[in-house]
Amino acid sequence: MVLAGFYNDPEFANVDSSENESILPFKGTILRTKSGKISSPVEEPCVSCTTFNILAPIYKRLDQQNQSVRESDFRAFWLARNERIVDWLLYESSSIICLQEFWVGNEELVHMFEERLSAAGYKTFKLARTNNRGDGLLTAIHQDYFKVLNYRELLFNDCGDRVAQLLHVKSVVPFSINQNNCVEQEILIVNTHLLFPHDSSLSIARLHQVYQILLYLETYQQENKLTPMPVILCGDWNGSKRGHVYKFLRSQGFVSSYDIAHECSDGEADADKWVSHRNHRGNICGVDFIWLRNPNKSRKPLKISWAEAAFGIIKFQLQKASLAENDAFAFLRADNSVDHITYSAFCDALRQVNLTGLSYGLSFQDTKDLWVQADFDGNGVLDYEEFKNKAFNNWLTLLQRIWNSTWSDHMDEDCSSDDSDEGNEEETVGFTVKNAALFPREVEKGIWPENYSLSDHARLTAVFSPVRLRCPRRSL
Repeated sequence: MVLAGFYNDPEFANVDSSENESILPFKGTILRTKSGKISSPVEEPCVSCTTFNILAPIYKRLDQQNQSVRESDFRAFWLARNERIVDWLLYESSSIICLQEFWVGNEELVHMFEERLSAAGYKTFKLARTNNRGDGLLTAIHQDYFKVLNYRELLFNDCGDRVAQLLHVKSVVPFSINQNNCVEQEILIVNTHLLFPHDSSLSIARLHQVYQILLYLETYQQENKLTPMPVILCGDWNGSKRGHVYKFLRSQGFVSSYDIAHECSDGEADADKWVSHRNHRGNICGVDFIWLRNPNKSRKPLKISWAEAAFGIIKFQLQKASLAENDAFAFLRADNSVDHITYSAFCDALRQVNLTGLSYGLSFQDTKDLWVQADFDGNGVLDYEEFKNKAFNNWLTLLQRIWNSTWSDHMDEDCSSDDSDEGNEEETVGFTVKNAALFPREVEKGIWPENYSLSDHARLTAVFSPVRLRCPRRSL
């Protein structure tokens, strides 16, 4: 029987049972200690956030021998599973809920989610992927915690028909800055689901999606003349800690809430410490993140970070073609007998490694911007020394002296320092990661439980506690 044992999944047990109580991470602001015991409620107001790719029924395969059999063909199955998902979400009662692969194309399922979440005090926002893909995003904000000031939709209009949601919210309960001053803190929240990396040539498209999100955030803050505020990015990023997207976000001042809570480093030793997804190929990896950037975080100019990350992908593609440094220079130089690379040869080489000339590749402007970054002396050609320092040597050395001194040593520095100009500082509110957990709990040990079928992703919940910060006044 194809569906035998479906209802025996432990995820379909009563959420109120003592057994499930022991594995639930958060109920309101209840926190779990490292020993696994539930601690008492925190004294200060906390913000909790859950991100969960809930596996749209149109994608859920029920028979490995017949891939065309999908859960969407069996109403009883997809309805029961999704009702159970809502049970868990309402039990945890996070302040912010971000869902991916939400089946926006099914009116009954949409109505069930919206009705139950609304009855529990949430305001919901849904967004379908472009070109009628059938699934999309749903973000729910609990109105006891936040008032939604603005909602924006970002359509990438790319080969993956991906989208993102931006919500600008303000806390209902004021946060205390000091004994005499409380503020209704504003936060920017993003929910997204990046393109799946079917092959390495899609790396540039995925990177560009993140670049568009961060650029949109900057533009939104500038247009609305907003003061710096915390930013929370949630979603299924379809890439691990080894990827270009992870490093790009870290260079922009973001930290992974789960890794902070569990003291996991960016290094190779912790790259596979936890997982959150078993993909259609059977591979398990950690791809779901709740990113936090506080307003006092130092970061590089966005365009510089984008260029450095893009050069890293160029290097990867050249190495994939088994080109050593000298060979790569000759490849980029094309048939020219001179000892330098021209812009036209540069463009042609990128096309040969599938980074341009495709709908998801680098645009004309992207390529031009990269060329400007690489042509350090501005003479219109790229000589061998420039090539070594910029285009091949790892994107960490695009601006070699600056980058080498800041990537590893100062990635997590904030804007304040002992000798800073106190007269030009302001006090603001940010967040510290109080706790974070993945469920089912086995995934925190890098194991995917075979009896888990609620989704092909684990759900991730993080709790943030407000913290007073000092940072220089910035003009956006």
